[in-house]
Amino acid sequence: MRGAALAACLAFLPLATACGGGEDDVASASGKPSQMSAAPAAGVVAPAKVEVIASLTGCKAKIRIEADQLRQGVCHTKKVDYLITTFPEEKYKKTWLDSAAIYGGKYLVGSRWVVSAKPEMLAGFRAKLGGTIEELDGVGPSAEPSGS
Repeated sequence: MRGAALAACLAFLPLATACGGGEDDVASASGKPSQMSAAPAAGVVAPAKVEVIASLTGCKAKIRIEADQLRQGVCHTKKVDYLITTFPEEKYKKTWLDSAAIYGGKYLVGSRWVVSAKPEMLAGFRAKLGGTIEELDGVGPSAEPSGS
């Protein structure tokens, strides 16, 4: 059951990620923190609970994965659809991010939670939730032509 839930989560990852531009306010997969403070405007860091994070971002999440290693909810808004994934322990979040790295993209990452949305939406969510915007390097051919 656990493996099936993780596999289902990873299967939907390409749908939730998007290519991003190079923003200066981004932490890279090498672990460089963002230059901006990780504290949200409200001064409260969102707890690792899908429903609370969803409420802080202005939606009511529909839970689509409920497993021992993670909970995931999807939010549908007029502006964007996005995923909120929470983890009972930091090690599960790190495993999820390692798996997501093959797809690349930008994610808003906090303590035991990740928000997957269009890159242009992440800064607004960051102001409400805190965390850091991380860019993960994808694996595979790049969209840019090679120099050879």
